Parts: sequence; C-alpha cells; structure tokens
Amino acid sequence: MAKTQLGARVDEDVAELAKKRAADLGLSIGDYLARLVHDDTSGLRARAVDAAARFLADHQSVFDEAEQAEQTPPGARAA
Repeated sequence: MAKTQLGARVDEDVAELAKKRAADLGLSIGDYLARLVHDDTSGLRARAVDAAARFLADHQSVFDEAEQAEQTPPGARAA
C-alpha cells in the first residue's frame, strides 16, 4: 500500500506521550498513529469503551464493596 506523509502540530507533552507509547508497542510513530485512526474509524475503540462501561455497571457493587473494605479500619467490623 502506498504511504502518504502527513504533518500535524501537537503540544510537546502529547508528542512525548505518543513517542513513548509507540516505543512501548514496538511501533513507529506513523504506525502507531495509523493504528489509532484505524481503531477509531472502525468503531473498535467505541465498542471497547462500551464493553468496559457495561462491565463496570454490571459489577459496580463488587468494586464498591472492595473499596469499602479498604477504607474500613482493621477491627472496625468486629462485633
């Protein structure tokens, strides 16, 4: 597939985040950006966010109980 060069100006912190994430994934900046655009336009990202939201909604009580247990001082539950 032929490649086209694009130019974009972003804040330095955004550029650094992109470089670091691309490196973490073993990708060039161009390949990383192409992946982001593909995921966004294919609906993959939206489906993943929707699935995460459904998971959290279905299991919110478990997370709430775990958080409550972490905040309760030791021995506070003893009768």
